Amino acid sequence: MQKMWNKVRPETLSKLKESAIVQSSESSNRIEGVEVDKDRLIPLVLGNTKPKDRPEEEIQGYKKALDFIHQNFEKIEVTPKLIKKLHKLAQGGMISDTGQWKKRNNDIIEIDEKGDRSTRFVPVSAAKTPKAIEQLCLGYNDVINNSELPELICIANFILDFLCIHPFRDGNGRVSRLLTLLLLYQQGYEVGKYISLEKLIEDSKEDYYQTLYEASTGWHEQDFNLLSWWNYFLRIIKDSYQELKDRVEFTGGSDNQSSLIKQTALASLQDFSITDLCNLHPTIDRDLIKKVLSKMKKENLIELVGRGRAAKWRLI
Repeated sequence: MQKMWNKVRPETLSKLKESAIVQSSESSNRIEGVEVDKDRLIPLVLGNTKPKDRPEEEIQGYKKALDFIHQNFEKIEVTPKLIKKLHKLAQGGMISDTGQWKKRNNDIIEIDEKGDRSTRFVPVSAAKTPKAIEQLCLGYNDVINNSELPELICIANFILDFLCIHPFRDGNGRVSRLLTLLLLYQQGYEVGKYISLEKLIEDSKEDYYQTLYEASTGWHEQDFNLLSWWNYFLRIIKDSYQELKDRVEFTGGSDNQSSLIKQTALASLQDFSITDLCNLHPTIDRDLIKKVLSKMKKENLIELVGRGRAAKWRLI
């Protein structure tokens, strides 16, 4: 079906690709607490707008890393050098340790609701990190080239090990998501080009962190349970393909599309803009979205708040 869609739905896939780049750049950074103004997001990712602060540098950097993967995935080799390159691209700006392994140990700390701190996981030490990453890359390439395990299981294991090594001072999560996209690409799973895997991970962030905690417990002693991590990882891939299928094969007429827009608006828990709906449904014409919202306003279902670029729609 993936090959068929490339032939019969090229325009739809092109729109989805643009939408996925924006969502991925936003979600992967937002998971790490990095956010920018909504009005700045699209110009930063799809335009030539120069970043004005550190968060904007990181958003633009992640987009550059995505471009690098999209354009070169077939010839990229999984090596420590590659991982450093992805980190340097994704971090953006002129931070001194971009593309360099951590120089100090970096325990993963959890802060509870009362503000108390506790150690959630102790990654590989800084001294052992270069060797650990080298062995990770060699092991992955050996297993994947010899077809010793299903590709998706190999990729899931690689990502878990990478996160447990935690090779950088900062930005490990973002690099792990870039590596996920790259490794899936290389094994023929192109869904991340059109559907933001990062957005799906963000939407299930609590499950992500809990599963990662469960799977990493006992990792150093090689006495850990991979099953929960496999289930989570495979679920994300499955959900992404289901979402791609739904979007690509939604070829109904304007009545069906209008109904979809109306349902989305009525299900919104917070104020939304026309651009928000366009990002959620990139295959639906913007003018149709405006028409549906105008009709809903006349029916006293929604109201317009604000003007111009700041205008938002709100349920009544």
